[in-house]
Amino acid sequence: MHQTLAPHNRAEADQPYYLPTANETAVFTAAYRRKLPLMLKGPTGCGKTRFVEHMASTLGLPLISIACHDDITAADLVGRYLLTGGEMVWVAGPLTRAVRAGGICYLDEAVEARADSTVVIHPLDDHRRVLNIGRTGESIKAPPSFMLVLSHNPGYQSILKDLKQSTRQRMVAIEMGYPAADNEIAIVMRENGAGNACAAGLVKLANAIRKLDTSLLSEVSSTRTLVNTACLIN
Repeated sequence: MHQTLAPHNRAEADQPYYLPTANETAVFTAAYRRKLPLMLKGPTGCGKTRFVEHMASTLGLPLISIACHDDITAADLVGRYLLTGGEMVWVAGPLTRAVRAGGICYLDEAVEARADSTVVIHPLDDHRRVLNIGRTGESIKAPPSFMLVLSHNPGYQSILKDLKQSTRQRMVAIEMGYPAADNEIAIVMRENGAGNACAAGLVKLANAIRKLDTSLLSEVSSTRTLVNTACLIN
């Protein structure tokens, strides 16, 4: 019998909920302690972003997320001069703020960004751990608590484009997928109070869809889709 997973204390209740499916929390923690950048690989809606939010909360680190897209530039990441009150003022970008804060910088779907923009992270994700700001001539040494995390959906993105090899080789990779049926049922129940029968039925349907020929489908049923569907049913 599946039971809704309730938090044990107030601190856990305030933490973004994430149910581990393998050893991903241990690998994330080890990479953080060894100051290694991390890449999460998995289909959309499998919990990559929630996992990062959960780990940032667990480690007590500020989290700055960047949703990557085709038009994002290096200046969007690092910062730029803007005209403010009649004078040019330097405004730091999210990557710069994350480095200075010593937190986690999460590049969501990093492959969507232009290749020339992601090159700026290379000095950050190797032994140098430095962010070079060309516009100001400044080099910021990342503090020990800073961590760079990328997410990547190789299922559909690799057809048209992929991460640069020089970027991939710098990363510790965690392969993520949709949870096992029992875990997925528990997640759907925990996220919105769905009953066991409702959650089990949705997960059974999702797993049947996932076994179909994916070339005939624009997308499959993700865990996120199941959570939203259960919410609408409720």
